[in-house]
Formats: sequence, structure tokens, C-alpha cells
Amino acid sequence: MRPVRTGLIALMSATVLALTACAGGSDDAGTTEPAGESTAEETAEFPEGSTMARLAEAGSITIGTKFDQPLFGLVGPNGVPEGFDVEIGKLIAGKLGIAPEDIEWKESISANREPFIENGEVDIVIATYTINDKRKEVVSFAGPYYLAGQSILTLKSNTDIQGPEDLAGKNVCTVSGSTPEANLLENYPDATVQALGAYSECIEPLRNGQVDAISTDNVILAGFAADNDDLEVRGDPFTEEPYGIGLALDDTEFRNWINDVLEESFEDGSWTEAWESTAGTVLPTPEPPTVDRY
Repeated sequence: MRPVRTGLIALMSATVLALTACAGGSDDAGTTEPAGESTAEETAEFPEGSTMARLAEAGSITIGTKFDQPLFGLVGPNGVPEGFDVEIGKLIAGKLGIAPEDIEWKESISANREPFIENGEVDIVIATYTINDKRKEVVSFAGPYYLAGQSILTLKSNTDIQGPEDLAGKNVCTVSGSTPEANLLENYPDATVQALGAYSECIEPLRNGQVDAISTDNVILAGFAADNDDLEVRGDPFTEEPYGIGLALDDTEFRNWINDVLEESFEDGSWTEAWESTAGTVLPTPEPPTVDRY
């Protein structure tokens, strides 16, 4: 029985090889592999010992982002954050060959972004994170990938506040450790600043009259206004807030690589697609900013 079985297997193997050879010469040969199955990201090679090589080999990345910011980083019904910051994170992960489902999202509020980076709890932070010189002393930044500006949110029924000049004598809610808080304390000393842990915590105090306004970046406030019919953004932005991607202080190689990814996304349209599918549903599409390769 053994010789017969061996001969049958050999015959079957020859038949498979012949069919494979025929298929290889047909016009449909390219359809045996789904389009996009093999990508440049999957075959990219990174310098040995680099952060990019480590993350690509691990097949996962931990990204800090906001969980309560409509349009930029808001946890959806499936428990996964969604928004423009989240899409930027997916673009970066994709260039490392990391699929969206292999990203670990870690909630990062304004006060813990630097500690998370310094302690290695996250690989990068993309969380409406303004680049400034003080923060550059402890973390590094790629970008900016968006230019925001501080503004004011109040009840539609409140006609007393139309701009920052009307904040004197008013109670203004913002977030502890944020650049809006620092700006209010330094430049609007006649306002009473109440700093909480997250901007979403300011909504109910605004509604019940504990505070008169909320002040932070215009895009964050626009998200709250879009979700709440009784709220309205007032006046033009009165600061410039360049959003960057935070990472370890001395990892210049990783920072330069992320900057390359950002610039590529500006040129190939993936940045615009990310914007228009998230924040762009409420806000007009801006021009991509110029990356600051400091």
C-alpha cells in the first residue's frame, strides 16, 4: 500500500504545480493577493536600536490622548477614542506597520502628559498638546500638525461675554496645567480662574451658574458647542496654540521620523482626510502648518 500512496501524492503534487504555473501566466494573477495587503509600512526598515525599530518589532504602540474632547479625542460607544488626534496617531502607527487594533490608547489629561512621557508609560502623546518652551525642557515635540487658538465658550443666553476683554470680574473655568490656564492667570488677572481636571468637567458648572465661561482652544470649544445646543463660542481666537506630538526628550531620531511622516501626510492628502472625517465635520479645513524642525 505504501508505494501506491506515495505515487498518488506525487501525482497530486505535480498537478498542483502545473495549475499554479498556469495561473501565474494569467491576467488574473495579481488578484491572488488583496490590494493593499503588502504596504511600504510593512516592509519598512528602521535603524537598529531606534524607537521605530523597537515599536515595529513589538507590533504595538501606546499613545496618550484625551478621552473627553469632542472632535479630537473622545471615547466612542465602542470604548475606543475617536477624533482628529486619534487619526493622527493611526497615521503614525501605520507607518510603523502597526494596525489600529494594536494601538493601546491611554487617557492623558493636561496635567499628566509630561509625566507619562518621562516615565515611559506612553510612547507618544497626541492630546491637543500645545508646543511651548517650558514643556520643551522635559519632553520633545514633533509637529506642529495643527494650529489652534484660545477662545471662550459660554451660554447662548449670556450676552455679557463677547471676547476676552469681557472676562474681568467673571468666573472662568479651564484645566489645571494647561496653556490656557497660564494665559488667563498672566494676562487676565481681573478674571477669577477655576482650574479643574478636564474641560468636560466645566460644562455643568457653566450651566448651573458656578462659572460664567470656559476658556481653552477654539477647536475644543467648538466640539462642545456642536454637542450642546445651549452653548456658543464667542469672539476670535486670541492666542496661537501649535499642537505637537510629545515624545521622550532626547529621542531626536524618533522626532525627525515623525516629522517626516507628518509632512508626507500633508502632501499625500491623508492629513486632510483625517481632518475632514473628524473635526472637519464641524470646522472648515485649514491649510496644514509648517513643521518646526528645531
